[in-house]
Amino acid sequence: MKLLMTSLAGLLASASFAAACEITLRSSDTHPDGYPTVEGVKAMAEEVLERTDGRICIEVFPSSQLGEERDTIEQTQFGVIDLVRASFGTFNDIVPVTQTFSLPYLFRNVDHMHAVMDGPIGEEIGAAFEERDLVVLAYYDGGARSFYNSQRPINSIEDLAGLKIRVIQNDVFVDMMDALGAVATPMPYGEVYSGIQTGVIDGAENNYPSYDSSGHAEVAPYFTLDEHLMVPELVAMSKTSWDALSPEDQEVVRDSARNSSTTQRQLWAEAEAASEEAVIAAGAEIVREIDKQPFIDAMAPVYEKYATSPEAQDLVERIRATE
Repeated sequence: MKLLMTSLAGLLASASFAAACEITLRSSDTHPDGYPTVEGVKAMAEEVLERTDGRICIEVFPSSQLGEERDTIEQTQFGVIDLVRASFGTFNDIVPVTQTFSLPYLFRNVDHMHAVMDGPIGEEIGAAFEERDLVVLAYYDGGARSFYNSQRPINSIEDLAGLKIRVIQNDVFVDMMDALGAVATPMPYGEVYSGIQTGVIDGAENNYPSYDSSGHAEVAPYFTLDEHLMVPELVAMSKTSWDALSPEDQEVVRDSARNSSTTQRQLWAEAEAASEEAVIAAGAEIVREIDKQPFIDAMAPVYEKYATSPEAQDLVERIRATE
């Protein structure tokens, strides 16, 4: 009964919030309340509310309340949901150009990724989304994935040789590990801790906050900051919902979204710093300085296999040329 009353109170509060606005937009996120992407969209909502004198409200639904990422993307395309925050990886089958951003060592560092996504290339990618009834409003930071293991520090590509590394079930990841001389071992994320603990695998790869929150630092204390993958996040709006706004309101929504990316990126950097501090306190050994060039050179067959079209090859070249 208590749970029912709490849920009813939440619904009434939401209804009251919506009734006070001329336009109410619903935004979905799979991450929990307080996560940097959720807080980024909340910052966007606050600015929109202020700049429209309360006419336009954005309700943020975290923790997959409106569905899982792929489902909410489809609902946003059809205008059932107004806004969605999602990872580029989830769009690979919908907007094929996003597949290029899953290539290893595509970005030199986080600043390089931001420069690419905030510049002409980001605008170009946004145009491809519009063909799928989605309007890209802002690009967020999803962090960088790096290697960690239980056996030894990875100071060079040779140190990866023979290590059994857990990867997600993705052909690019499997081929990346093969090219680096490690043994790719796809397995569910929830089995990684016990897999390392029992020796089924030697390690895995992920970002600092995941390495920390999962407890993997306890069983795999050697973390190498090679940053082999940085997949951008984005906030997209339903084309139907976008077209229903006046040009003036569109400008407010887009400006607010782009401003929110600064907030989100700062929150992500703070989360990474906090997790780094936590894993070091727990005994993790961090390898910060490595020569990435041998790792990048080893990716030649991966790029030959997955960046096959002239368009993809040109995009890779333009990304790498971005300062």
